[in-house]
Amino acid sequence: MSMNELNATARDLMSVRAMIEELQAEAEALTDKLKAAMVERGTEALQGDGWKATWKNVNSQRFDSKSFKADHADLYSQYSKATTTTRFVLSV
Repeated sequence: MSMNELNATARDLMSVRAMIEELQAEAEALTDKLKAAMVERGTEALQGDGWKATWKNVNSQRFDSKSFKADHADLYSQYSKATTTTRFVLSV
């Protein structure tokens, strides 16, 4: 791939990422409208033609590895394992 092609590809990628951010912001605004309608109606669910939306509390239990590491460093290190990943970064 030539440098001109690489430059064009990088610019295209940055453009697509910008569009994704705009669409995510639009999706969040639309989500907020539906949530506001639920609050206004005092309901956890809305339903229309071919769609249903719910918004409710969900309880879960999560392991607090930070506290566990502070309280039991020896066990934490014994059961921890290192991993390697690759990361792609495109910056301006």
